[in-house]
Amino acid sequence: MADLLASAHLAFVLFVVFGGLLVLRWPRIAWLHIPAAAWGACIELMGWICPLTPLENRLRLAAGMEGFEGGFVEHYLLPVLYPAHLSRSVQILLGLGVLLINAVLYGVVLSKRRKQLQ
Repeated sequence: MADLLASAHLAFVLFVVFGGLLVLRWPRIAWLHIPAAAWGACIELMGWICPLTPLENRLRLAAGMEGFEGGFVEHYLLPVLYPAHLSRSVQILLGLGVLLINAVLYGVVLSKRRKQLQ
């Protein structure tokens, strides 16, 4: 169950970061993506830990496995992306990155929409 939850968590993180690309093709997905992106950015900018992380740790401990310290991003993604541990400044950069990527994608969506209306 913990591995399944970690996979769902990763899928959510990918949706937060790249879901705007889906909105380019299917604009109605914005109703799901905007709150998800806001939540993901808020988690990083505020320095919070996603509630899925403690749940995953509890499931791992219940299965006799080891839990981990920190958050999902720090445990799974940062070792791949960065050699150092997650710091507050890296969290802020990740949160701003989510906002920037999605602002650009939604700018394209709005521009495309305006052209269709003309």
